[in-house]
Amino acid sequence: MNENNNNNRQQGLQIEMPQEVAQGEYSNFAVITHGSGDFVIDFARVLPGVPKAQACSRIIMAPEHVKRLLLALNENVMRYEAEFGQIKLPNKETGGIKLDAFDPSKGEA
Repeated sequence: MNENNNNNRQQGLQIEMPQEVAQGEYSNFAVITHGSGDFVIDFARVLPGVPKAQACSRIIMAPEHVKRLLLALNENVMRYEAEFGQIKLPNKETGGIKLDAFDPSKGEA
């Protein structure tokens, strides 16, 4: 392999993390919508006794980037479960949130 090919390789991307972004946002609900050219993911917080969810962030992504995110999330969930055990989703029997109460055609997660 010649030196030009080595120089063309990505050396790693440095990301600047402003303090207000580094604090993060807690979200326990997401609504995903899409058109032909992009996906919109609205993250929100659903709190007990509060009739409206509060949106905390909106991310707009190209379909290719959403697919990459999906693959990265899948890989990370598999790694997490290998280290910490299976992530269990609440269901009707355990008294947790009913996942089927959300309309999957609207992209809620």
